[in-house]
Amino acid sequence: MYPDPNRKSRFGLLDLIIIGAVAGFAGFLWYRVSDVLVYRWDWSFLPRALFRPNAETGGWEPNLLLEGLFTTFRLSIWAMLIASLLGLVLGIMASCVRLLPRLTSSAYVGLIRNVPPLVFLFVFYFFVSSQIIPMLGIDTWSRNLGPGAERIVGFLVGPPALLENFIAGVISLAMFEAAYIAVIVRSGIESVSQQQIEAAESLGLRPGQAFRLVVFPQALQAVTPSLANQFIMLVKDSSIVSLISVQELTFVGTELAVSSQRRFETYIVVALFYFLLCFALSRLFARLEARQRRSA
Repeated sequence: MYPDPNRKSRFGLLDLIIIGAVAGFAGFLWYRVSDVLVYRWDWSFLPRALFRPNAETGGWEPNLLLEGLFTTFRLSIWAMLIASLLGLVLGIMASCVRLLPRLTSSAYVGLIRNVPPLVFLFVFYFFVSSQIIPMLGIDTWSRNLGPGAERIVGFLVGPPALLENFIAGVISLAMFEAAYIAVIVRSGIESVSQQQIEAAESLGLRPGQAFRLVVFPQALQAVTPSLANQFIMLVKDSSIVSLISVQELTFVGTELAVSSQRRFETYIVVALFYFLLCFALSRLFARLEARQRRSA
């Protein structure tokens, strides 16, 4: 018997015990760091790492940590959009009757899923991105932007001076995550029974219409939780692009930890930002899934 997803959750004794255990473990870690390692906690650097004064306006603007958080969010959004499109195509190809599309999709998924993401990132960045992206003239284009275009580019992808690294990071993440999305999409398509496809075709729908009107909506509903989880995983996986100098949250956190010598405090704040971002996304996806169940 499955629990009712619409039932309101209640705070019980087990929840209190779990919270107490987590708080006790956190207190134990704090004691070990403070007393055993003789580490002196100092959070005075944090406000300056979050905000800095603007000499022109006299106000405050985001500093390193918040800029890194925004870059992580941009990176995840663009990578997920590209990965979703590529994964959708690969998933459809994997469910085709024809042999060539299935072999192409299987080869891509098998290659990407069996290569560590760090190795794939380095191979793509040093051997592909260093040749293809300069040929597109992105660096020259970004240097010749006007003030208005520079603000738009800065809002969408971050500083134009780092555009090449940002694009390389986005494409690397998207190609890697697309392999997992392809498997999710394929499983969703295959979950639709053959009887429904035959019924749609018996009503006069062509194969393409049957897929678009009957198969795909049901497959999308079936794989929504898995896609949501994959997006949250992508947010956490985005930290690996710090190794190619994309100034996202992990990159600026590492620089700040070294320059301020406040390693524990810095990485605790970085971890908290990742947690808040992923937790907010998980709650958003939970609401979307609940709305999807009600409309089904």
